[in-house]
Amino acid sequence: MNIIKFIESFTNDSFLNAKGSRRESFSQFGKLGSNAAMAAVPFGLASMLFTQKANAASSAFLSATADTPTSALQLALILEYLEDEFYATALDTNGLIPSADRAVFEQISQHEAAHVEFLMGALDTDAPAKPTFDFTANGTFDPFNNYDQFLALSQAFEDTGVRAYKGQAANLITEPGLLTAALQIHSVEARHASQVRRLRGLKGWIPGNDEGGHPAAADAVYAGEANTNQLGFNTANVQETNGPAIPAIAGSESYDEPLTGQQATNIANLFIVQ
Repeated sequence: MNIIKFIESFTNDSFLNAKGSRRESFSQFGKLGSNAAMAAVPFGLASMLFTQKANAASSAFLSATADTPTSALQLALILEYLEDEFYATALDTNGLIPSADRAVFEQISQHEAAHVEFLMGALDTDAPAKPTFDFTANGTFDPFNNYDQFLALSQAFEDTGVRAYKGQAANLITEPGLLTAALQIHSVEARHASQVRRLRGLKGWIPGNDEGGHPAAADAVYAGEANTNQLGFNTANVQETNGPAIPAIAGSESYDEPLTGQQATNIANLFIVQ
């Protein structure tokens, strides 16, 4: 069942008064879930061209900018596909994840799998096919043989997801139910990002453009994070009432920046093959 149609049905008085219809719709809705610190690691994101092709079923979508509720969810699903397969592959790779960290990634993997099932159900026939992923980015990385690289890529994927969901909020504003669902996923992705960053010995939030937390070549993931202007308010020049001045870096850290649909698509395309 398409979740947009499901949400729209709640605005219909006859639906609200029809127990049989309500029970049937909730039954269908329930099926959505049942289908269910190596700072020098060479990311190479900045040096690679954002021209890798998606598989045939997804290439048209990945070359477009998400600007509707449907395309916003399609972008989210592509990113969730990527994260879901990334963690599943890592957990299936013997000896990669230390025992002390394994429970963390098992939980994150379950979350990502649940997100995939939800979005597939929400999109119904509009769900894009799962692309074929290359997590080495054409030989640039070796995340399933190098735990530090795995952590670095995990951080990049999670931070990308957080910023991408934020960037699609305006495109979901006409569908309050979908916006609420996206925000619920967004906050969980943010918790993932913070946890992974902690495992790498970093702050749980993004300082400026993440100096020290990622190689310079990973700038595509963190572009704009050092922004200090919020709706004309200069966060780099804040004087706390009856207190000291707030450092410029803290002002920047106080606000997280979105990624546009095209920016998120460009990053995802680095790991998608024909």
